[in-house]
Amino acid sequence: MTIAELKKEFVKYYGGSEDDVRIFMSPGRVNLIGEHTDYCGGFVFPAAITMGTYIAARKTDDKIIKMRATDLPDYVEADATRINDYKHLSWGNYQLGVAAELEKRGYEIVGCELLFDDTIPHGGGLSSSAAIEVATAITFATFSNELKGIDEPLDMIEMALCGQGAENNYCGVNCGIMDQFASAMGKKDHVIFLDCRKLEDYKLVPLKMDGYKIVISNTNKKRSLADSKYNERRAETEEGLAELQQALPNATCLGDISLAEFEANKHLIKRDIVRQRVTHVIEEDDRVLKSIEALEKGDILEFGRLINASGDSLRDLYEVTGKELDTLVAEARKIDGTIGSRMTGAGFGGCTMSIVREDAVEKFIEEVGKAYEAIIGYPASFYVDDIGDGGHEVK
Repeated sequence: MTIAELKKEFVKYYGGSEDDVRIFMSPGRVNLIGEHTDYCGGFVFPAAITMGTYIAARKTDDKIIKMRATDLPDYVEADATRINDYKHLSWGNYQLGVAAELEKRGYEIVGCELLFDDTIPHGGGLSSSAAIEVATAITFATFSNELKGIDEPLDMIEMALCGQGAENNYCGVNCGIMDQFASAMGKKDHVIFLDCRKLEDYKLVPLKMDGYKIVISNTNKKRSLADSKYNERRAETEEGLAELQQALPNATCLGDISLAEFEANKHLIKRDIVRQRVTHVIEEDDRVLKSIEALEKGDILEFGRLINASGDSLRDLYEVTGKELDTLVAEARKIDGTIGSRMTGAGFGGCTMSIVREDAVEKFIEEVGKAYEAIIGYPASFYVDDIGDGGHEVK
Protein backbone atom coordinates (compact mmCIF):
# COMPACT_ATOMS: atom_id res chain seq x y z
CA MET A 1 0.00 0.00 0.00
CA THR A 2 1.42 3.41 -0.95
CA ILE A 3 1.48 6.34 1.48
CA ALA A 4 -1.35 7.99 -0.48
CA GLU A 5 -3.42 4.81 -0.31
CA LEU A 6 -2.75 4.43 3.41
CA LYS A 7 -3.97 7.98 4.06
CA LYS A 8 -7.14 7.34 2.06
CA GLU A 9 -7.73 4.14 4.02
CA PHE A 10 -7.23 6.07 7.26
CA VAL A 11 -9.86 8.66 6.31
CA LYS A 12 -12.24 5.86 5.33
CA TYR A 13 -12.04 4.48 8.87
CA TYR A 14 -11.70 7.63 10.94
CA GLY A 15 -13.16 10.40 8.78
CA GLY A 16 -11.90 13.96 8.53
CA SER A 17 -9.24 15.17 6.12
CA GLU A 18 -5.91 13.74 5.02
CA ASP A 19 -4.24 17.06 5.83
CA ASP A 20 -3.51 16.26 9.50
CA VAL A 21 -2.66 12.58 8.97
CA ARG A 22 1.01 11.81 9.62
CA ILE A 23 3.01 8.72 8.69
CA PHE A 24 5.54 6.96 10.92
CA MET A 25 7.45 3.81 10.04
CA SER A 26 10.01 1.37 11.32
CA PRO A 27 11.57 -1.49 9.38
CA GLY A 28 11.95 -5.18 9.90
CA ARG A 29 15.44 -6.58 10.04
CA VAL A 30 17.49 -9.34 8.56
CA ASN A 31 20.37 -10.73 10.59
CA LEU A 32 23.15 -11.27 8.07
CA ILE A 33 25.34 -13.30 10.40
CA GLY A 34 25.58 -13.92 14.15
CA GLU A 35 22.67 -16.25 14.84
CA HIS A 36 21.69 -17.63 18.26
CA THR A 37 24.45 -15.62 19.88
CA ASP A 38 22.48 -12.73 21.37
CA TYR A 39 21.25 -14.57 24.47
CA CYS A 40 24.82 -15.79 25.01
CA GLY A 41 26.14 -12.23 25.28
CA GLY A 42 27.71 -12.50 21.86
CA PHE A 43 27.90 -10.53 18.62
CA VAL A 44 25.15 -9.99 16.06
CA PHE A 45 25.25 -8.31 12.65
CA PRO A 46 21.74 -7.25 11.60
CA ALA A 47 20.54 -4.67 9.11
CA ALA A 48 17.26 -2.86 8.69
CA ILE A 49 15.37 -3.81 5.53
CA THR A 50 13.01 -1.64 3.49
CA MET A 51 9.93 -3.68 4.41
CA GLY A 52 8.37 -2.47 7.63
CA THR A 53 5.39 -1.24 9.61
CA TYR A 54 3.77 2.03 8.59
CA ILE A 55 1.41 3.91 10.90
CA ALA A 56 -1.01 6.56 9.69
CA ALA A 57 -1.66 8.66 12.80
CA ARG A 58 -3.65 11.64 13.98
CA LYS A 59 -3.71 13.26 17.42
CA THR A 60 -7.07 13.74 19.13
CA ASP A 61 -8.21 15.92 22.02
CA ASP A 62 -9.28 13.07 24.31
CA LYS A 63 -7.30 10.31 26.05
CA ILE A 64 -8.55 7.44 23.88
CA ILE A 65 -6.16 5.43 21.70
CA LYS A 66 -7.94 3.97 18.67
CA MET A 67 -6.14 1.31 16.64
CA ARG A 68 -6.87 -0.64 13.46
CA ALA A 69 -4.77 -2.61 10.96
CA THR A 70 -5.21 -2.77 7.21
CA ASP A 71 -5.01 -6.58 7.18
CA LEU A 72 -7.01 -7.45 10.32
CA PRO A 73 -10.64 -7.03 11.43
CA ASP A 74 -9.59 -6.04 14.97
CA TYR A 75 -10.48 -2.62 16.34
CA VAL A 76 -9.11 -1.51 19.69
CA GLU A 77 -10.08 1.43 21.87
CA ALA A 78 -7.89 1.94 24.95
CA ASP A 79 -8.01 4.54 27.69
CA ALA A 80 -4.59 6.16 27.88
CA THR A 81 -5.08 6.68 31.62
CA ARG A 82 -5.44 2.90 32.18
CA ILE A 83 -2.74 1.49 29.92
CA ASN A 84 -2.06 -1.56 32.09
CA ASP A 85 -5.63 -2.87 31.68
CA TYR A 86 -5.09 -4.30 28.20
CA LYS A 87 -2.50 -7.07 28.58
CA HIS A 88 -5.14 -9.65 27.59
CA LEU A 89 -5.51 -8.34 24.03
CA SER A 90 -4.51 -10.71 21.23
CA TRP A 91 -3.81 -7.75 18.93
CA GLY A 92 -2.87 -4.36 20.33
CA ASN A 93 -1.03 -5.57 23.41
CA TYR A 94 2.41 -4.94 21.90
CA GLN A 95 1.46 -1.35 21.05
CA LEU A 96 -0.06 -0.65 24.46
CA GLY A 97 2.91 -2.33 26.11
CA VAL A 98 5.09 0.25 24.35
CA ALA A 99 2.86 3.00 25.76
CA ALA A 100 3.31 1.55 29.25
CA GLU A 101 7.10 1.53 28.85
CA LEU A 102 7.10 5.13 27.61
CA GLU A 103 5.02 6.21 30.60
CA LYS A 104 7.67 4.74 32.92
CA ARG A 105 10.19 7.03 31.20
CA GLY A 106 8.10 10.16 31.69
CA TYR A 107 6.26 10.40 28.38
CA GLU A 108 2.58 11.38 28.43
CA ILE A 109 0.46 9.22 26.14
CA VAL A 110 -2.04 11.33 24.21
CA GLY A 111 -5.26 10.31 22.51
CA CYS A 112 -4.83 9.38 18.88
CA GLU A 113 -6.19 7.44 15.93
CA LEU A 114 -3.80 4.88 14.42
CA LEU A 115 -3.93 2.69 11.32
CA PHE A 116 -1.19 0.05 11.00
CA ASP A 117 -0.02 -1.30 7.65
CA ASP A 118 2.62 -4.07 7.64
CA THR A 119 4.70 -4.94 4.60
CA ILE A 120 6.72 -7.64 6.42
CA PRO A 121 5.62 -11.29 6.21
CA HIS A 122 4.50 -12.31 9.69
CA GLY A 123 6.19 -15.29 11.33
CA GLY A 124 9.07 -15.28 8.87
CA GLY A 125 11.84 -14.31 11.25
CA LEU A 126 12.13 -10.74 9.94
CA SER A 127 10.98 -9.10 13.17
CA SER A 128 7.56 -7.79 12.24
CA SER A 129 6.79 -7.44 15.97
CA ALA A 130 9.85 -5.25 16.57
CA ALA A 131 8.87 -3.04 13.63
CA ILE A 132 5.39 -2.57 15.14
CA GLU A 133 6.87 -1.77 18.56
CA VAL A 134 9.45 0.75 17.37
CA ALA A 135 7.05 2.50 14.97
CA THR A 136 4.52 2.76 17.80
CA ALA A 137 7.16 4.10 20.20
CA ILE A 138 8.19 6.80 17.72
CA THR A 139 4.56 7.82 17.19
CA PHE A 140 3.62 8.04 20.86
CA ALA A 141 6.91 9.71 21.87
CA THR A 142 6.67 12.29 19.09
CA PHE A 143 3.11 13.23 20.10
CA SER A 144 4.14 13.41 23.76
CA ASN A 145 7.09 15.69 23.04
CA GLU A 146 4.92 17.97 20.95
CA LEU A 147 2.39 18.21 23.80
CA LYS A 148 5.20 19.29 26.14
CA GLY A 149 6.82 21.64 23.63
CA ILE A 150 9.98 19.53 23.42
CA ASP A 151 11.74 20.03 20.07
CA GLU A 152 14.64 17.61 19.98
CA PRO A 153 15.38 14.28 18.27
CA LEU A 154 14.13 11.12 19.92
CA ASP A 155 16.61 8.85 21.68
CA MET A 156 16.33 5.89 19.33
CA ILE A 157 18.08 3.46 21.68
CA GLU A 158 15.38 4.38 24.20
CA MET A 159 12.72 3.61 21.56
CA ALA A 160 14.34 0.18 21.03
CA LEU A 161 14.40 -0.50 24.77
CA CYS A 162 10.71 0.44 25.02
CA GLY A 163 9.95 -2.14 22.35
CA GLN A 164 11.91 -4.82 24.18
CA GLY A 165 10.34 -3.79 27.47
CA ALA A 166 6.85 -4.12 25.98
CA GLU A 167 7.53 -7.74 25.11
CA ASN A 168 9.34 -8.57 28.36
CA ASN A 169 7.14 -6.76 30.86
CA TYR A 170 3.72 -6.40 29.24
CA CYS A 171 3.42 -9.39 26.92
CA GLY A 172 5.56 -11.90 28.83
CA VAL A 173 7.94 -12.67 25.94
CA ASN A 174 11.59 -13.02 27.02
CA CYS A 175 13.16 -11.56 23.87
CA GLY A 176 16.60 -10.00 23.49
CA ILE A 177 17.33 -6.50 22.18
CA MET A 178 18.70 -7.22 18.69
CA ASP A 179 15.44 -6.96 16.72
CA GLN A 180 14.28 -3.66 18.20
CA PHE A 181 17.80 -2.22 18.08
CA ALA A 182 18.14 -2.96 14.36
CA SER A 183 14.68 -1.59 13.64
CA ALA A 184 15.41 1.64 15.50
CA MET A 185 19.09 2.19 14.66
CA GLY A 186 19.39 0.90 11.10
CA LYS A 187 21.04 3.00 8.42
CA LYS A 188 20.79 2.67 4.66
CA ASP A 189 23.61 0.56 3.16
CA HIS A 190 25.04 -0.26 6.60
CA VAL A 191 25.06 -3.32 8.85
CA ILE A 192 24.99 -2.91 12.64
CA PHE A 193 27.70 -4.63 14.63
CA LEU A 194 26.22 -5.06 18.09
CA ASP A 195 27.92 -6.51 21.13
CA CYS A 196 24.87 -7.67 23.08
CA ARG A 197 26.66 -6.94 26.38
CA LYS A 198 27.28 -3.26 25.56
CA LEU A 199 24.58 -1.62 23.43
CA GLU A 200 26.26 1.78 23.45
CA ASP A 201 29.32 0.35 21.67
CA TYR A 202 27.46 -0.52 18.46
CA LYS A 203 29.18 0.15 15.15
CA LEU A 204 27.76 0.88 11.69
CA VAL A 205 29.67 -1.05 9.03
CA PRO A 206 29.21 -0.06 5.35
CA LEU A 207 27.93 -2.82 3.07
CA LYS A 208 28.55 -2.00 -0.58
CA MET A 209 25.92 -3.99 -2.46
CA ASP A 210 26.84 -2.71 -5.93
CA GLY A 211 25.53 -5.32 -8.34
CA TYR A 212 24.01 -7.51 -5.58
CA LYS A 213 20.62 -7.83 -3.90
CA ILE A 214 19.39 -9.46 -0.72
CA VAL A 215 16.82 -12.13 -1.55
CA ILE A 216 14.67 -13.28 1.35
CA SER A 217 13.03 -16.67 0.80
CA ASN A 218 10.14 -17.62 3.08
CA THR A 219 9.53 -21.32 3.67
CA ASN A 220 5.87 -20.55 4.48
CA LYS A 221 6.15 -23.13 7.24
CA LYS A 222 4.76 -22.31 10.66
CA ARG A 223 7.66 -22.30 13.14
CA SER A 224 6.02 -24.80 15.50
CA LEU A 225 9.22 -25.94 17.22
CA ALA A 226 10.94 -22.60 17.56
CA ASP A 227 9.90 -21.76 21.13
CA SER A 228 10.56 -25.16 22.73
CA LYS A 229 13.84 -25.67 20.88
CA TYR A 230 14.93 -22.12 21.72
CA ASN A 231 14.55 -22.89 25.42
CA GLU A 232 16.40 -26.18 24.96
CA ARG A 233 19.32 -24.54 23.14
CA ARG A 234 19.51 -21.80 25.75
CA ALA A 235 19.74 -24.38 28.53
CA GLU A 236 22.46 -26.28 26.65
CA THR A 237 24.61 -23.17 26.17
CA GLU A 238 24.20 -22.30 29.87
CA GLU A 239 25.32 -25.82 30.79
CA GLY A 240 28.40 -25.44 28.60
CA LEU A 241 29.23 -22.04 30.08
CA ALA A 242 29.06 -23.43 33.63
CA GLU A 243 31.58 -26.14 32.75
CA LEU A 244 33.95 -23.71 30.98
CA GLN A 245 33.85 -21.43 34.04
CA GLN A 246 35.88 -24.04 35.92
CA ALA A 247 38.90 -22.77 33.96
CA LEU A 248 37.54 -19.32 33.05
CA PRO A 249 35.89 -18.02 36.25
CA ASN A 250 35.71 -14.44 35.01
CA ALA A 251 33.54 -15.36 32.02
CA THR A 252 29.99 -14.20 32.71
CA CYS A 253 28.66 -15.43 29.35
CA LEU A 254 29.91 -17.24 26.26
CA GLY A 255 30.49 -13.85 24.66
CA ASP A 256 33.33 -13.33 27.14
CA ILE A 257 35.21 -16.38 25.81
CA SER A 258 37.52 -16.10 22.79
CA LEU A 259 37.93 -18.83 20.20
CA ALA A 260 41.45 -19.58 21.49
CA GLU A 261 40.23 -19.86 25.12
CA PHE A 262 37.45 -22.18 24.03
CA GLU A 263 39.78 -24.43 22.05
CA ALA A 264 42.04 -24.76 25.09
CA ASN A 265 39.20 -25.65 27.46
CA LYS A 266 36.45 -27.31 25.43
CA HIS A 267 37.40 -30.71 26.89
CA LEU A 268 35.73 -29.54 30.13
CA ILE A 269 32.32 -29.84 28.47
CA LYS A 270 31.19 -33.39 29.21
CA ARG A 271 28.28 -33.88 26.82
CA ASP A 272 29.05 -33.96 23.09
CA ILE A 273 25.77 -32.27 22.17
CA VAL A 274 26.50 -29.37 24.55
CA ARG A 275 30.01 -29.04 23.11
CA GLN A 276 28.46 -28.80 19.63
CA ARG A 277 26.11 -26.00 20.69
CA VAL A 278 28.87 -24.01 22.37
CA THR A 279 31.19 -24.53 19.39
CA HIS A 280 28.58 -22.91 17.15
CA VAL A 281 28.24 -19.87 19.43
CA ILE A 282 31.98 -19.30 19.88
CA GLU A 283 32.78 -19.79 16.19
CA GLU A 284 29.80 -17.68 15.14
CA ASP A 285 31.08 -14.76 17.21
CA ASP A 286 34.43 -15.17 15.46
CA ARG A 287 32.67 -15.20 12.07
CA VAL A 288 30.99 -11.88 12.89
CA LEU A 289 34.38 -10.28 13.60
CA LYS A 290 35.81 -11.71 10.38
CA SER A 291 32.76 -10.39 8.49
CA ILE A 292 33.55 -6.86 9.64
CA GLU A 293 37.13 -7.26 8.41
CA ALA A 294 35.90 -8.54 5.04
CA LEU A 295 33.41 -5.73 4.50
CA GLU A 296 35.87 -3.04 5.57
CA LYS A 297 38.15 -4.39 2.83
CA GLY A 298 35.25 -4.44 0.36
CA ASP A 299 35.51 -8.23 0.05
CA ILE A 300 31.89 -9.25 -0.36
CA LEU A 301 32.84 -12.70 -1.66
CA GLU A 302 34.61 -13.51 1.62
CA PHE A 303 31.54 -12.23 3.44
CA GLY A 304 29.46 -14.67 1.39
CA ARG A 305 31.76 -17.52 2.38
CA LEU A 306 31.31 -16.65 6.05
CA ILE A 307 27.52 -16.55 5.58
CA ASN A 308 27.65 -20.06 4.14
CA ALA A 309 29.81 -21.27 7.05
CA SER A 310 27.31 -19.80 9.48
CA GLY A 311 24.47 -21.62 7.74
CA ASP A 312 26.32 -24.93 7.83
CA SER A 313 26.99 -24.50 11.54
CA LEU A 314 23.33 -23.72 12.28
CA ARG A 315 22.38 -26.88 10.40
CA ASP A 316 25.04 -29.26 11.71
CA LEU A 317 26.08 -28.01 15.16
CA TYR A 318 23.12 -26.02 16.44
CA GLU A 319 20.50 -28.06 14.57
CA VAL A 320 17.86 -25.35 14.17
CA THR A 321 17.08 -25.63 10.46
CA GLY A 322 14.92 -28.49 9.15
CA LYS A 323 14.03 -29.82 5.72
CA GLU A 324 12.37 -26.66 4.43
CA LEU A 325 15.20 -24.27 5.31
CA ASP A 326 17.84 -26.78 4.23
CA THR A 327 16.14 -27.17 0.86
CA LEU A 328 16.01 -23.42 0.23
CA VAL A 329 19.68 -22.99 1.17
CA ALA A 330 20.86 -25.97 -0.89
CA GLU A 331 18.95 -24.85 -3.97
CA ALA A 332 20.06 -21.22 -3.54
CA ARG A 333 23.72 -22.21 -3.50
CA LYS A 334 23.28 -24.04 -6.82
CA ILE A 335 22.53 -20.74 -8.59
CA ASP A 336 25.49 -19.10 -10.30
CA GLY A 337 25.45 -15.64 -8.76
CA THR A 338 24.58 -16.64 -5.19
CA ILE A 339 27.57 -15.74 -3.05
CA GLY A 340 26.06 -16.71 0.31
CA SER A 341 22.87 -18.23 1.68
CA ARG A 342 21.72 -19.30 5.14
CA MET A 343 18.70 -19.40 7.42
CA THR A 344 17.96 -16.24 9.38
CA GLY A 345 15.99 -15.91 12.60
CA ALA A 346 15.04 -18.56 15.14
CA GLY A 347 14.86 -21.42 12.64
CA PHE A 348 12.55 -24.43 12.21
CA GLY A 349 10.74 -22.52 9.49
CA GLY A 350 10.75 -18.85 8.64
CA CYS A 351 13.18 -17.42 6.11
CA THR A 352 16.55 -17.75 4.47
CA MET A 353 18.73 -14.83 3.45
CA SER A 354 20.79 -14.94 0.27
CA ILE A 355 23.10 -12.42 -1.34
CA VAL A 356 22.61 -12.76 -5.08
CA ARG A 357 24.16 -11.03 -8.06
CA GLU A 358 21.54 -8.67 -9.47
CA ASP A 359 21.50 -10.22 -12.93
CA ALA A 360 20.83 -13.66 -11.41
CA VAL A 361 17.89 -12.70 -9.16
CA GLU A 362 15.16 -13.60 -11.65
CA LYS A 363 16.75 -17.00 -12.32
CA PHE A 364 17.20 -17.51 -8.56
CA ILE A 365 13.52 -16.97 -7.79
CA GLU A 366 12.36 -19.14 -10.69
CA GLU A 367 14.67 -22.10 -10.15
CA VAL A 368 14.79 -22.14 -6.34
CA GLY A 369 11.03 -21.72 -6.22
CA LYS A 370 10.42 -24.55 -8.67
CA ALA A 371 12.79 -26.95 -6.88
CA TYR A 372 11.41 -26.08 -3.43
CA GLU A 373 7.80 -26.73 -4.42
CA ALA A 374 8.75 -30.03 -6.07
CA ILE A 375 10.55 -31.24 -2.92
CA ILE A 376 8.36 -29.76 -0.17
CA GLY A 377 4.95 -29.82 -1.86
CA TYR A 378 3.96 -26.16 -1.49
CA PRO A 379 5.51 -22.90 -2.70
CA ALA A 380 7.95 -20.55 -1.03
CA SER A 381 7.64 -16.77 -1.19
CA PHE A 382 10.44 -14.47 -2.30
CA TYR A 383 11.23 -10.85 -1.48
CA VAL A 384 13.99 -8.82 -3.09
CA ASP A 385 15.10 -6.17 -0.65
CA ASP A 386 17.70 -3.55 0.13
CA ILE A 387 19.19 -2.32 3.38
CA GLY A 388 17.29 0.73 4.57
CA ASP A 389 17.04 3.27 7.36
CA GLY A 390 15.72 2.72 10.88
CA GLY A 391 12.49 4.07 12.32
CA HIS A 392 11.41 7.66 11.50
CA GLU A 393 8.54 9.93 10.60
CA VAL A 394 7.93 9.87 6.85
CA LYS A 395 7.90 13.51 5.82
